[in-house]
Amino acid sequence: MKVITEAILRDELRALKPETYVIPEGKILSPAGREYLQQLKIKIITQKELKNSKKESKEVSEAVKESDSKPKQSPENLDMMKKPKYKDYESGAFYYDKPEHMTQLYGNMLVTKNHERIYFRGRLDALEAEFVLKQTVLKEDGASQGLIDDLEDILNSLREMMRCDVLNLPYRRDYMIGLNHAELREHSHNPQKFYNIEQMILPSYTLGKTYAIINFLRTKVRETEVAAVTAFSKGVKCERPDIVEELNRMSSAMHIIMCKHMAGEYGKD
Repeated sequence: MKVITEAILRDELRALKPETYVIPEGKILSPAGREYLQQLKIKIITQKELKNSKKESKEVSEAVKESDSKPKQSPENLDMMKKPKYKDYESGAFYYDKPEHMTQLYGNMLVTKNHERIYFRGRLDALEAEFVLKQTVLKEDGASQGLIDDLEDILNSLREMMRCDVLNLPYRRDYMIGLNHAELREHSHNPQKFYNIEQMILPSYTLGKTYAIINFLRTKVRETEVAAVTAFSKGVKCERPDIVEELNRMSSAMHIIMCKHMAGEYGKD
């Protein structure tokens, strides 16, 4: 095996100063020759190391070429890889972001902001505000706390109704102003029997401000009931009969409150 000495290197590299010196196969580098190359800061590698280096370089180059040949992911393609966050309640279409003209019905279900269900919620929200406002007026006018409490009970029913609609939960209240469903119907249909009040007394300014306020709230309950029927009706079927039925009972409860007021029951507090 031929030895590469310092003298051979000096002669070979007389006019050169390469970055790397490759030891050919079948040859070895003498200690003095190695020291000479190290002094010149020339990297020493064997022929075998050079081949392996070239092989690795080729593999990397091919991998880069393969990567470059693949189509780049556009922002639209990247969006398609994301999981949609929202679903259209009416059409079943999916959305990655919530459009400005839409709002959540419940969960991730979206509808347009003028959808019948959203209109109903707006009507329900307004009805709650009307109850609070009229309670405030009645309180300032020195009305009976019993009357204000009965209105508060109905207000709580409205708030629970809103919660159940937004969370898509069943709604039911077994009692309203202290009466169950059957009693609400019976008292509302027989005011003469329970309150000694004639059926269907037409509202009049002569009956006073308190009576006018209660009647006003009764009509707003009826309006909200109509909005609910419009929102939940699908042909001859109703998606939320629980809400529609309770609004109907609430209307009966408001009629009963009017009868109790006329009968002087709140004046006894």
